[in-house]
Amino acid sequence: MTTHQAIVAPEVPAASRRAPVPLTHLPAPGEERWTNGLFVAPFLVVYLLLLVVPLFYGWWLSLRHADLLSGASRFAGLDNYVELRRDPIFLGSVRNTFLFVVMTTPAFVILGLGLALALNRPGKLAAVLRATFFGASVLSVTVVTLVWRLVMMPDRGLFANLWRSLGQAPIQPLAIEGVSLAVLAVVTVWWIIGFPMILFLAGLQQIPRELYEAAALDSAGRWRTFVAITLPSLRRTVALVIVIEIQLFGQAWLLTLGGPNNSSRSIVQFIYEKGFREWRLGYSAAAAQVLFVLMLIGVLVQMRIARQREAR
Repeated sequence: MTTHQAIVAPEVPAASRRAPVPLTHLPAPGEERWTNGLFVAPFLVVYLLLLVVPLFYGWWLSLRHADLLSGASRFAGLDNYVELRRDPIFLGSVRNTFLFVVMTTPAFVILGLGLALALNRPGKLAAVLRATFFGASVLSVTVVTLVWRLVMMPDRGLFANLWRSLGQAPIQPLAIEGVSLAVLAVVTVWWIIGFPMILFLAGLQQIPRELYEAAALDSAGRWRTFVAITLPSLRRTVALVIVIEIQLFGQAWLLTLGGPNNSSRSIVQFIYEKGFREWRLGYSAAAAQVLFVLMLIGVLVQMRIARQREAR
């Protein structure tokens, strides 16, 4: 055998060849495996038990005269809804809730965005201020109302001393009809303003710096840059802040008990009182369904407006 002769491996018989064995069996593209549903089954069970079942049970309960204390229940049809339509306290609670949303939502958007713009910069002072504003939002409603009770004490509170320094007799804002709801709105904004501020800060930090550099090269002013770059980039964040509504219950319950003369009573407080103080569970469930429908309508309207603005 010469040195240039190739060495050929012996041919393996076809009968002894084996196909490679796959490590796992992969189903065909159209093959269905019901066992895959086991991965989402825990979430579906929790979702059904905590959201879907209570939702339908609430609608069913709102059509009955149910007494939580005695357990008696009978079909009532739409009687609870007809009574709600004629109940002046319920209609007043709807009006108070609407006014509360009107007073707080613009404040959350304007003040939250203003704080985010002012504190969106490096430095220890900005970090301390961010932590200070956000720290109030993690306090419980009990702590917040206790602080404001001390501020509005009729004799020795901050408001009383302020009025005395102006030569006026001290007043108690929470006891004045038509003023108590505005005071609750101020308390809520002071308490929650840190949360929308953080949302806006996160949105501002997602805007590419190249856009601002291009605007600077075009000699665009601050207002022009804010209108043309910052606001369009924060549309989704603004929509999120608007959709996230802060319920009026704990503040009113601990500060005013819904008074004076029901001027600060909200729908949530009305539902609580009818269900757990007067034991009228069916009537309370009907009021809860009305609140659900009102919130659903509000969210749908806000989402539609946000989509129309994005489409422009």
